[in-house]
Amino acid sequence: MTLHEATHGGVPPAPAVDRPTKRRRKLPTEISILLVLVGIALVFEALGWLLVGQSFLANKQRLIVMILQVSVIGIIAVGVTQVIITSGVDLSSGSVVAFTAMVAASLAQNPDYARAVYPSLTGLPVIVPVIAGLLVGLGAGLVNGWLIAYTGIPPFIATLGMMVAARGAAKWYTGGQPVSMLSDSYAAIGGGATPVIIFLVVALIFHVALRYTRYGKFTYAIGANRQAAVVSGINVARHLILVYAIAGTLSGLAGIVTSARAVSGQAGMGVSYELDAIAAAVIGGTSLAGGVGRITGTVIGVIILGVMTSGFTFLRIDAYYQEIVKGVIIVAAVIVDQYRQRKRARA
Repeated sequence: MTLHEATHGGVPPAPAVDRPTKRRRKLPTEISILLVLVGIALVFEALGWLLVGQSFLANKQRLIVMILQVSVIGIIAVGVTQVIITSGVDLSSGSVVAFTAMVAASLAQNPDYARAVYPSLTGLPVIVPVIAGLLVGLGAGLVNGWLIAYTGIPPFIATLGMMVAARGAAKWYTGGQPVSMLSDSYAAIGGGATPVIIFLVVALIFHVALRYTRYGKFTYAIGANRQAAVVSGINVARHLILVYAIAGTLSGLAGIVTSARAVSGQAGMGVSYELDAIAAAVIGGTSLAGGVGRITGTVIGVIILGVMTSGFTFLRIDAYYQEIVKGVIIVAAVIVDQYRQRKRARA
């Protein structure tokens, strides 16, 4: 007889029962970012009544303008998000926007304009300047991808070089002169809600591509562990070129939309667009370490930037302070990302 049976009247001990441990359900990253967006909007709403005596959210015209303004950044941010997921970066987006805008606008001028860049190429179908602009962006992206994939240059250096070169090319193209008198059919690309529709279509396409296709699996695999991706048979060099080519093409598309909205091409277009796009991606939960990020989060991040810019303008806060706050938010987002990585590593 065991000690337990002697002390408990010969009754054998009950079998141990595993009690299920309660696990905390984590909110999806997109939900957390969405709550941040709602919080920021409500803060501006309260400050609006307190400081201006008006509602921030009830003004539909302001919200429409805000969405139109961020649509171009959103198009770029979709491409930048994919680059960052591969643990890369693209600093050339804004300059590619400028060069693309100049090239596309020069092929979209009215035939009756005496000072056209190409007098013999005026009055072309709108598809011609659009294709030309996309090809410029594609070319810049291919150069970035090739340098990174085959020369071993860090993405920061390769895309920084393209940033300087593309901006210089935009200025050289017409000797620093703006390109104006564009056709109505070309201007329609940037008119009304067209930029927003383009942004949403682009976001939807690459949301599906990243989440449900082999392209997305390869992109995440390279960012999470490049060596493991090589061992598993992924052609990393070819895929990186593809990712940067897509990012460049989307920057070209953004340049087309930008010049169409302004009905002009100018070498100064797109300044700091690359930083806004990176900020939108990081705020949206894309990890700078690679392997983590979603297009849905980037879309919310783009809207957050738009709400902040519109809110500061609504409260009549100087533009310099807007840049300072934007920089603080970018740093805060990176700190949060680092915290998540350490927590994930411990788990």
